[in-house]
Amino acid sequence: MLALSSPQIKEPLIEVKDLSLYYESKNHTLHVLDNINLQFYKNDFVCVLGSSGCGKSSLLNVLAGFQKPTTGEVIIDGKKHVKPNSDVGVVFQHHNLFPWLSIAKNIEFGLKMKSISKTERQKIVSYYLNMVGLESSAKLWPFQLSGGMKQRASIARTLATDPKVILMDEPFGALDALTRENMQNHLHKIWKKTRKCVFFITHDVEEALLLGTRILVMHPNPGRIVKDIVNPLSNHNKPFKELKQLRVFHELRDYLISTIKVN
Repeated sequence: MLALSSPQIKEPLIEVKDLSLYYESKNHTLHVLDNINLQFYKNDFVCVLGSSGCGKSSLLNVLAGFQKPTTGEVIIDGKKHVKPNSDVGVVFQHHNLFPWLSIAKNIEFGLKMKSISKTERQKIVSYYLNMVGLESSAKLWPFQLSGGMKQRASIARTLATDPKVILMDEPFGALDALTRENMQNHLHKIWKKTRKCVFFITHDVEEALLLGTRILVMHPNPGRIVKDIVNPLSNHNKPFKELKQLRVFHELRDYLISTIKVN
């Protein structure tokens, strides 16, 4: 029923090599991540599951360049990645939109930083506003949008700079159940259109099964990868409601829940 990820012939977009992370204090050393080795490819949608404190967000911070690993390295598109740059986009649980800018100006912000011409910026902003369904909200301020709309704007702002990989740290965790379901559908459609490499942290097993092409399971003390699973459901071209009715969906959910649990 389940298949572990197998080596691919194509070159990886991201390589994580022998990565470990320690936090040092005066009287204590905390071993956060232990010997992480991973490869991500273009078109991968990698969902990461694990109990609180297993190092999911710490791993994302290292991939983003926010945190330097104690040992090991991250290589993106053949280059060592040591600090934040435009190759890596990040979407957090809270939208982080600039409250003093309109939605369109928020999406345009990163393009200005890259010195893209005004005419080209307008085309790109219009394209991504359309992609996330916010064309009519372009001139609104962030406080005028619902939680789901703010997250769509945040995703559009990240996509607009054309990063090679998008890191998402529980982006729907603060949303109500109905909005979360709608956002899952939105994100899946966006990913199918852009085929960006996505690294997506979630506590929701069903969310991982609906969105992921691969599912990583982490265990704590220290944080480590215990499973790297190819999601067979990612090949189904069915609405999410129908996927949830499949027997294999329930079998996979139960399997993942049992795998996440640490005795």
